[in-house]
Amino acid sequence: MNLWRSIKYYFFKFKRLQGSPHALAGGTAIGVLVGLTPTIPFHTVLIVLGTLLTRTSTLAAIFVSVLVCNPLTYFPIYYLSAVIGNRLTPYELNLEIVRSSLEQVIAGDGIQNSLTILVESGYEVLVVMSVGGFFLALPFAVVSYYLALIFFLQIQKKRIKKHVLN
Repeated sequence: MNLWRSIKYYFFKFKRLQGSPHALAGGTAIGVLVGLTPTIPFHTVLIVLGTLLTRTSTLAAIFVSVLVCNPLTYFPIYYLSAVIGNRLTPYELNLEIVRSSLEQVIAGDGIQNSLTILVESGYEVLVVMSVGGFFLALPFAVVSYYLALIFFLQIQKKRIKKHVLN
């Protein structure tokens, strides 16, 4: 299966999600917010909690999170989170720690080993990466909410129009 065909397939699946446009857009925003944070082993748990608390679409959130956070985006997410976190917090994270953690994830040593490296690095790493990841993801989440809302409102109009004509 080629890349373009896969993109079209997943776009079609996303377009067919059921629910109110606001719930789907909210789920999309939560998926982007969580997907762009360096909390890879906890994405699903955070998404389910976030969507249950906000009564938004869990399926849309998981779908978008998987698209946003994938092996091609791990390094930029972790790197930018570290850079932003270093600027916004009083702590200084050595980017070598982030690089070695990502290398272990990519090498297939598992997320547990990379988490061990980060945990052993201390509280400062957690603060820097969490703050940096949140402030990296927030603008993208807000923009994605409004774009998804427009998208799903248009789909809803087409569905209503099709239903009325039949």
